[in-house]
Amino acid sequence: MADCMRNAQRGRPPVEPIYTLQDAAACMTFFRALEYGAWTTVADGLRARFWNAGHLLGSASVELEIDRRDAPLRIMFSGDIGPGHKLLQTDPEGPAGVDYLICESTYGDRDRPDVSPEERRTQLGDIVRGAAEAGGPLIIPSFAVERTQELLVDLYLLMQAGQVPSAPVFVDSPLATRASAIFERHAKEIEQGDVLRQALNSKELRFTETVEQSKAINRLSGFFVVIAASGMCDAGRLRHHLKANLWRRNATVMMAGYQAQGSLGRILLDGAQRVRIQGEEVDVKARISLFELYSGHADASELVAWLKARTPVRQRVFLTHGEDAGLGGLRGRLAGLIPHDKIIIPRLDDAFQLTPSGSLVVELNEPRRLKSEKIAHLDWHNDLARLLLDVNQAVSAAADERGRAAIIRRMRRALENKDA
Repeated sequence: MADCMRNAQRGRPPVEPIYTLQDAAACMTFFRALEYGAWTTVADGLRARFWNAGHLLGSASVELEIDRRDAPLRIMFSGDIGPGHKLLQTDPEGPAGVDYLICESTYGDRDRPDVSPEERRTQLGDIVRGAAEAGGPLIIPSFAVERTQELLVDLYLLMQAGQVPSAPVFVDSPLATRASAIFERHAKEIEQGDVLRQALNSKELRFTETVEQSKAINRLSGFFVVIAASGMCDAGRLRHHLKANLWRRNATVMMAGYQAQGSLGRILLDGAQRVRIQGEEVDVKARISLFELYSGHADASELVAWLKARTPVRQRVFLTHGEDAGLGGLRGRLAGLIPHDKIIIPRLDDAFQLTPSGSLVVELNEPRRLKSEKIAHLDWHNDLARLLLDVNQAVSAAADERGRAAIIRRMRRALENKDA
């Protein structure tokens, strides 16, 4: 609805939604709870079971078994595989000896430091104390489910131990608030659930619900902590907090996980000095840092270990869900474990027929939605935002009205020259 209204205001065609609120509500009636490891029949000749992926509460890898005349065809989808250091989750699991394995590769090209929970909190404490000493807010973009709850536990333990100053901690995300209530209900089933329950009921913690409460946060002065969605800075209430604080030299923004190419989070980490948020330009004076020790994704070594535990894979391994560096990095690390010709890195819209004797490429999706060189790279939206920033900076830097007018004339001539 919001996209339709924005397009109407700009004189553009309405956006046709791929599903409606009614569709989503109807879909919810088909959900049912299943235990990890229990087979369930999906349709005649097709059954599935779920394995704990260790990524976040309820995450699962999916194993499919398709009946055939001789022997069933088994396919394993990794989903997002969690790391070994997850605060609230056990290590990921899965079966061995499948025919096909589809595996994520988010961190396929890098290893994180092997740190204990105490070491992680020590490093977080350094950032929190730095923000407190600067006398401004600590803004943490965070995914609403699990990442927020992990941060709350560590902040609570640091404040309880006196390792960082006690200060208000705002969770400014309605989804994170609802997710936290679910985590608290299931605390007995979660590793360190007792500590999580204490953190969720600490005197420093405040959950905001309304837009007015959210905006009121930025009228505060001094040191406080805001945890808000979205985790890559591209949506949600976080955009308002960035707009209100990025220009402040005493503000600190700590990215708490992976930032995809083209996201505002990645642009900030890459050193942008000015960004556009909600149609306005904002100078970046705040301290920007990346803290990857809360990542919900296994690193390269952990992915290789998880894949090794799934062997033998009788046919092919498909590597997905990664940028080029992650995909290529993981493929290289699998040398000696999986034969090179058994590893496939599909591109967007590739299709395959999976058989017991091998996979066959099927031409189903023509024309392709995107050229391969455009996938996971900056697009024209990023280029336009950068151009607008550069134009405004050039015009503002002109010595006088005459200089500004000259710049505008040159740009107008360039726009009118259709052959350029």
